Amino acid sequence: MDISLSMAPKEAHQGLDALPMPMPHKVAKKHKKAVLFFEVEILDAKTREKLCFLDKVEPQATIAEIKNLFTKTPDPQWYPARQSLRLDPKGKSLKDEDVLQKLPVGTTATLFFRDLGAQISWVTVFLTEYAGPLFIYLLFYFRVPFIYGHKYDFTSSRHTVVHLACICHSFHYIKRLLETLFVHRFSHGTMPLRNIFKNCTYYWGFAAWMAYYINHPLYTPPTYGTQQVKLALTIFVICQLGNFSIHMALRDLRPAGSKTRKIPYPTKNPFTWLFLLVSCPNYTYEVGSWIGFAILTQCVPVALFSLVGFTQMTIWAKGKHRSYLKEFRDYPPLRMPIVPFLL
Repeated sequence: MDISLSMAPKEAHQGLDALPMPMPHKVAKKHKKAVLFFEVEILDAKTREKLCFLDKVEPQATIAEIKNLFTKTPDPQWYPARQSLRLDPKGKSLKDEDVLQKLPVGTTATLFFRDLGAQISWVTVFLTEYAGPLFIYLLFYFRVPFIYGHKYDFTSSRHTVVHLACICHSFHYIKRLLETLFVHRFSHGTMPLRNIFKNCTYYWGFAAWMAYYINHPLYTPPTYGTQQVKLALTIFVICQLGNFSIHMALRDLRPAGSKTRKIPYPTKNPFTWLFLLVSCPNYTYEVGSWIGFAILTQCVPVALFSLVGFTQMTIWAKGKHRSYLKEFRDYPPLRMPIVPFLL
């Protein structure tokens, strides 16, 4: 009896020890997803010479980032603004915001490079273009020496319209300078340096030509006198206000630092209602301002400047109009590029 009682607990204890203990769960190892990198080969568009080979480029890399990588190669020659990368040697340049994996290329992408030449910022170009005519016109207005002869040095015209013309011309270019600094938002940061010489020749040359005749001692005032001056001033002021209103409306469409494009629509400002009829009312108002100035001064060089400006702005307006139609399927069908119902 004693033996059996003493052994029972022991056997029971051994039975518990004999039970299999549960095995701890093994933690499953997380396998990292393999990242697919791209290889980018950059060739010269003219010679097909290999300029650069970029390894392990992320699929989400943009063309702007690839340009920066190209700049960081051992032998960098072209900063990003000088680079034009394209899929075909004679094709269009890729946009900076284009993403590599969304382009029609394989994991080894071949891009073709073209040198755009030395670049200069749009702000610098505009400030140079507009400051020149402002300064040049005033030289003729104040009749500095060696322009009209010593007899007329620093003399003043007796015609009121000459002084009004100087006010209008100065106001126009001061407005342009201020808009460049505080209003305009540029989709492209730079332009070729060589263009500034062409642009300045156009603006500065015409400013000198028209200023010479308007401020000449033998200048004759408008044929229809006060009525013609009042009509011209009305056209000029309305178009200047309209041009500024359109620039403000376009500025509000694009957030700072963004390249977002939207369809411009009229706002509560009546001057923006011209958007109902044309794609580029800023050009329409700009041409209207110079037509008003031509009527005010009754000067042939001003009329020619207005004609040349209208021709160039029509080309720009048609290009923007085509871009709108291509990019936006719901673009208003009644709009014309620059002249309502005609052009």
